[in-house]
Amino acid sequence: MIKNPEWFDVIVTDNMFGDIITDLGAMIQGGMGIAAGGNINPEGVSMFEPIGGSAPKYTGMNVINPLAAIAAVQMMLETLGEESAAKRIENAIIKVVSTKIDILAAGKMGYSTEEVGNITAELSV
Repeated sequence: MIKNPEWFDVIVTDNMFGDIITDLGAMIQGGMGIAAGGNINPEGVSMFEPIGGSAPKYTGMNVINPLAAIAAVQMMLETLGEESAAKRIENAIIKVVSTKIDILAAGKMGYSTEEVGNITAELSV
């Protein structure tokens, strides 16, 4: 997984190892602050979430990067068959990280959580 992540498309595992693998995947693709994950159940309810967790030390500070949560919504929409909406969100995230934010870490983005969310929403239209 670390040496050749491109070998894998889907990995099925139990919860503990799934948590470990998603954290590794997040670090490989740019960091915990931007990674989204999906626990997909083809027979029922699925769950989508930002990988980084709740970050309680940042509560109320308006400094967390919201792109992982936004990307989780994008994954959910794609899974639900809302391809057009999912693509708009994905393209907005790409624009934000390529033109607006140099550092993705909490408190170092140059924007507040709310501002990043608003910028992403404006670019998704």
